[in-house]
Amino acid sequence: MPTLNEIKAKQQVTWSSGDYGKIAWITQPLSEVLLDAVDPAPGSEVLDAATGTGHVALAAARRFCRSTGIDYVPALLEVARARAAAEGLDVTFIEGDVEEIPFSAGRFDYVLSSIGAMFAPDQARTASELLRVTAPGGTLGMINWRPEGFIGELFRTIGAHVPPPEGLKPAALWGKEDRVRELLGEAVSSLIVKEGSIRMRFFSPEHFADFFLTNYGPTLKASEALEGERRSAFRRAVVELAARHNQGDTGGASLDWTYLVAVAEKAQR
Repeated sequence: MPTLNEIKAKQQVTWSSGDYGKIAWITQPLSEVLLDAVDPAPGSEVLDAATGTGHVALAAARRFCRSTGIDYVPALLEVARARAAAEGLDVTFIEGDVEEIPFSAGRFDYVLSSIGAMFAPDQARTASELLRVTAPGGTLGMINWRPEGFIGELFRTIGAHVPPPEGLKPAALWGKEDRVRELLGEAVSSLIVKEGSIRMRFFSPEHFADFFLTNYGPTLKASEALEGERRSAFRRAVVELAARHNQGDTGGASLDWTYLVAVAEKAQR
């Protein structure tokens, strides 16, 4: 059984592959959903944990917050810095791991993550670190994919063709209220959760499959691990998944991706 550090090293390679910037385009609206849910005060200190290409950190800066983003994939941080420069936003982006956040305890008024920290392999340690750097009375806010939804099923499809490392808990557990409550425990004085969905549109189920197999690290790496008919079967399974979830009736592929918004207040003690 691989260690969590070994799993994390492989994950880092996975998230560095493909072109995550293109995947990030379509999840950008979720950053505004999260910022609306936490409603940070202007001038407050905000950390975007597992920032990727910087969606949440940039959205917080637009609301006049002092914004910082961390991620362990340097290439994604370069994109985030370029985006901040293009908008003239003052955002600090640094290389950092959500399982070992490089800031002192209680440093941030708001600690946020949109479809990011949920993928760290050690869920308990991630929750502990997110809480550690949140100020007493501060806010921890996350958006995570739900396991029952389309993305949860996509990851199960990946796992059926390329099994995940033994002992690794599914990332989509972060999309279940009871799991979030378990991870945060008595360190928070309140927790409010809300389910939502975002509709993603593609030319066709085949377009979705090829777009993700080319650009999205987890599907790209799974495909690369397979050969011949097994690779073809994986693509067919992704196409069939998109076709089964297609909500459109005028051509194309309209897919509803469900998520959980979780907003917690850290206890004052």
